[in-house]
Amino acid sequence: MRVLLPWLAVLALVFALNALRLRPLAALVSLAWLAWCVWTWVRPRRGPDRTG
Repeated sequence: MRVLLPWLAVLALVFALNALRLRPLAALVSLAWLAWCVWTWVRPRRGPDRTG
């Protein structure tokens, strides 16, 4: 569940901005979140793998 907290927080923020009629800002937040997720997925890893 802890892994989902950032996703849920961004989703709640986007919903709140849409409810406040700040749709351009909501779109900017969602695109920035998408860019950050893609960047963390495709960036090269440095050093040893920390998963194990």
